[in-house]
This record gives sequence, structure tokens and C-alpha cells, in this order.
Amino acid sequence: MRMRACGAVACLLPGSSSWAQLPSGSAVVPMAQLSAGDTAWMISATTLVLLMTIPGLALFYAGMVRKKNILGTLAQVMAVTALVSLLWFAAGYSLAFMPGSPWLGGTDSLGLATVRLFKAQGLVSVHPLAPTVPESVFAMFQLSFAVITPALIVGSFAERMRFAALLLFIGGWSLLVYAPVAHWVWAADGWLATRGVLDFAGGTVVHINAGAAGLVAAFMLGPRQGYGKVALMPANLGYTMMGSALLWVGWMGFNGGSAAAADGRAGMAMLVTQLAAAAAALSWMAAEWLVRRTPTLLGLCSGAVGGLVAITPASGFVGPMAAVGIGVASGLGCYWGATGLKRLIGADDSLDVFGVHGVGGLIGALMTGWLADPLIGGVRGSLEAQLMAAGATLLYSAAATALLLWLIGRLVGLRIDDKQEQTGLDLSQHGERVE
Repeated sequence: MRMRACGAVACLLPGSSSWAQLPSGSAVVPMAQLSAGDTAWMISATTLVLLMTIPGLALFYAGMVRKKNILGTLAQVMAVTALVSLLWFAAGYSLAFMPGSPWLGGTDSLGLATVRLFKAQGLVSVHPLAPTVPESVFAMFQLSFAVITPALIVGSFAERMRFAALLLFIGGWSLLVYAPVAHWVWAADGWLATRGVLDFAGGTVVHINAGAAGLVAAFMLGPRQGYGKVALMPANLGYTMMGSALLWVGWMGFNGGSAAAADGRAGMAMLVTQLAAAAAALSWMAAEWLVRRTPTLLGLCSGAVGGLVAITPASGFVGPMAAVGIGVASGLGCYWGATGLKRLIGADDSLDVFGVHGVGGLIGALMTGWLADPLIGGVRGSLEAQLMAAGATLLYSAAATALLLWLIGRLVGLRIDDKQEQTGLDLSQHGERVE
């Protein structure tokens, strides 16, 4: 095979029909080997997942805070999206998805250095996990996951964290927590992947990970002024409903896109996602109706999100009936997580990041080990492996989050002062307000 050096990659000479393995683990192939259908679907799925964060998650969270904190919450999600996108380019992609050790990806070609397009020669780089689409599309799809995961944590310390501290924390967490855990579970040489852990679209990597970090952050920042004494009423649940609707629709790309192909598995992932979300919304509503005598819009929205969270790890491994079971279990479990468990723990997890994403992720991860159907995903689940992955992620994310927040607290301080909290994030941190 005749090759010439192309910076950090080895690429093919024009006219060659073979493909070359890159030092990083990616490969350069003729563009004719790509699937137009797979590529089109993955581009669409990436767009849907980005829609989940901005505007989906931003609106979902902004509607649940008080009026004086709406713009501050929107700004936090927007800033997380921009910051993590650049960090993914600089280092996150390589740390998560390039070959390295069982614990962390490669550092020889940091960032997106391996992503290449040689249009004149008809060549493009691909990643082994998605060999039928350009590597740029795979990297962008994974970027959208890297963005939404730390953005979820924002809800745990809503209305009280300094903006400068937030940026430092999210930047460090993205590289030191998210990227390693993604490598453990999704990279071929990751230590959890080699033990048969199943996580189709991020129940462990995204939701358990973010849930653990959110719980630690809520403890370390302390409760909001008046928490448990006065009603901290949501500003606009209409925003929350619109946000949850965008999350629900975008989740089709989140789970369906994780098939990395426009095929039957992607279609099944979308179907089970819809069924689980619907079952969870209704089971949360039923539990709330029974306990509080009133079904609420917030409960329906939260239940749907809990079902989406729980089906995420299982979406490529289960069929419709199992999905409904996962949805019912997660609706009931996340309702308890946001009410009874929250009171038991005593942390002001403002927007129930742990109660919904942590608990929902745990339910989904464990039920994946129990219900995975080899006829759908080609593999059998292991409850023991799923429990190991969930426990390792909880412990690592919690410990690393605590250390990061402690360091940032010593450097710049974590929390706004009492006067700023009374004024609200909008004015105190950004000099803006909703009229």
C-alpha cells in the first residue's frame, strides 16, 4: 500500500482503493465506501441532540427557576454548550474515543486532529465505531453528548452558583470526568466495555455520571435561601413544558442515532424511546395523583424525562414490552427520587438532577442487564456488570466532582453572596433581567 504523510495521519495516495489505519485508531477510506443513508441519519440525529440542549434543556430548566434567575439559567446552558464544544475539539474527543489505556484514550493526537477530508482525492477519515459515516459526523454526534451531560448538572445548583466558578467547574469536569467515563464504557479498550457493560446511548456515561455530580454539587453549595421554609415557585411552567417537548423529540436522535446507522436497530430504538417516555409520564402522573390528589404539568414533564433517561441505556437492546416496563418503573422510581429520596438525603438538588437523571439512569442501567434481548442487540445483559459500571461511575464522578469544586472554591469561590442571591442571577451575574 502506497501512503504519504498528511500531518498527524497517514493517508492514501490518489487512485488507491484500499484504506489506511491512522496512528490514532481512526482510518482514511475512499468516500465511496461511506453510506449516504447512514450519514444523512447521523447528521439529522446530531442536530436533534443539539436541540435537546439548546433550546430544550435551557427552557426546561429556565421554567422551573424563579423569574429573577431565568436569564442566568439560560446563560449557563448556553455557555456550557460553547465551552464544551471547544474543549471537545481541543482534547475531549481523543481522551474519550481514541485508543489508549483501559482508563483513558490516547493523547498522541489530541482533539480532532485525526478528523480529515481530502475531497480532491476522494478520501475521508472514519472512526471504527462508525465506519460508514465520516469521522467528522461521528465526532459531532459525540460532541452533542459531551455538551448535554455537564449541562444537566446546572440544574442541581440552580440559582446560587457564581458564573466564573461554573465555567471553571464545567471545563474541568468535561475533561476529567466525562471523557474518562465515556472511554471506560464506549471505547473498545475501555475497562468497562471489555467486561460486557451495556450502555447503548448514555444511561451510565451521561445520566448516572451527571446525577452523581449534581448531588455532590448540591451538598457542597448548600441550600438556597428559604429552602424548606418558603415556597420557591417556578417562574413559568410553560417554558418547562416546551423544553420537555424538545427533549422528548430530540431524544429520538439521542437513542436512535446511537445505532450509528439508518437501520432496523435505530428504528427500534426510536420506538422503545417513545413507549418508555409515555409510560413513565403516566406512571409519575398516577403516583402524584394518588399521593397528592392532583396531577400536575410539572409531574407529566418530569415523568416523561425520567422515562427517556431510563430507556437510554436499554434502547438498542430491548423490545416494546420491555420498554413499557422500564418506563413504568422509572416513572414511579423518579417520582420517589424527586420527593421521598430528596427529603431523606436533605440536599437542595434544585431541579432534581439526581432524583430524575441519577435514579432514572440507575433504573435503566440495571434493567438493561436484566432485560437485554440478544435477538435485538446481539448480546445478553449481565446485572453484575451493570451494577459494577453504575457503582464505579457514581464513585468516580462524586469524588472527582468534590475535588474540583473544592479547588475552585478555594480559587474563586463557588457561591454568590446573600445579597446577590436575593437580587437574582440575572442582575447580579449578567446585568440583565426579564421585564
